[in-house]
Amino acid sequence: MTDFLFDGPAKADVTVLLAHGAGAPMDSGSMTAAARALAAEGLRVARFEFGYMAARRDGQRRPPPKAELVMPEYVAAIDALKAKGKLIIGGKSMGGRVASMIADDMHAAGKIAGLVCLGYPFHPMGKPTQLRTAHLARMTCPALIVQGTRDIMGSRDEVAGYALSETIEILWLEDGDHDLKPRKAVSGFTAAQHMQAMAARVAAWATEL
Repeated sequence: MTDFLFDGPAKADVTVLLAHGAGAPMDSGSMTAAARALAAEGLRVARFEFGYMAARRDGQRRPPPKAELVMPEYVAAIDALKAKGKLIIGGKSMGGRVASMIADDMHAAGKIAGLVCLGYPFHPMGKPTQLRTAHLARMTCPALIVQGTRDIMGSRDEVAGYALSETIEILWLEDGDHDLKPRKAVSGFTAAQHMQAMAARVAAWATEL
């Protein structure tokens, strides 16, 4: 059975289901900051963990499996959540990538309204030629990718050269890293401001779906 961590109003019109990144759990600092920012915009946020990460809480150190292997777990989480109203799926880094790999099927089945990725891993760290974009080029599900301009897994300069579907919108956060955090001395922005900008855009985008 999937365990969820909730934020935001229980009766919100929009629910956002988020999965974690490869190396940090659903209650990591970046996941918590994102969830609280989205909740402050009136969205219901549900976080969950893939099995390998949940097992770490019991002392079992398991490496992240290939994204394809946890796709069924994400589908199961959607079914277990039984969200009322509009459902958007997504996640941080790997969590968003896994969600993107099931998004078209879930959207076609009427189970979700859209996809949100927070720091999409367009390529593995240090391997810019190993792109994870083939399915993004043909995506039919409405999608919003929130990306830092200096993300080491897909900077603004790199992503500019990728072929992406017209259904994908990208919100660029100035000087943000893979956790969307900027260097205030360089950009003039704080991490909290970027979280607020992310959440405001997600909320507005969700109402447009």
